[in-house]
Amino acid sequence: MDDTPSRLPAALPALRSQARQAGFMMSSEDRTGNFLAALAAARPSGRILELGTGVGEGTAWLLSGMGPDSTLTSVELDAALQAFAHEHLGADPRVTFVAGDGGAWLEDFDGAPFDLVFADTWPGKFTHLDRALDLVAPGGIYLIDDLLPQPGWPEGHEPSVERLLAELDAREDFQCVRLAWASGLLMAVRTA
Repeated sequence: MDDTPSRLPAALPALRSQARQAGFMMSSEDRTGNFLAALAAARPSGRILELGTGVGEGTAWLLSGMGPDSTLTSVELDAALQAFAHEHLGADPRVTFVAGDGGAWLEDFDGAPFDLVFADTWPGKFTHLDRALDLVAPGGIYLIDDLLPQPGWPEGHEPSVERLLAELDAREDFQCVRLAWASGLLMAVRTA
């Protein structure tokens, strides 16, 4: 079975071109993106949080699966990178872009929980994990990627990934599944 997505978001080629020009190599790969679109589609009026917009490739995938009543908040530290996403996807009224530190945003956010949290950067994954998990609604999904060794990993990063996986597996308020597929994913569903 071929797991290559057959439908790509319309903005993806332009976003990829801008990622290459900016030297940004950390965008979600297509299988992860397709999975994001399916998870977003499963919540027709869902509230979705993306931590780490990058140039917006993951954002495009999420929007491609979202229903007309869903909303997406996408947070990115690098405003110049996020500007590409805003240029190509900002006309969609379902998305709100926040430029700023994801950790500070997580600490300050006081709104309703989210049905899907995609943590694609350090805040919400390697820092501020408990706060990100607090923002997952009952029955909601927390998803992280890039858990298999990557060319861009910093020196000594593998023990940090193993600690993160062990911490998530030990939580009694989430049911976790590891997926040794795409870039390496972990999906956790809030059970309590």
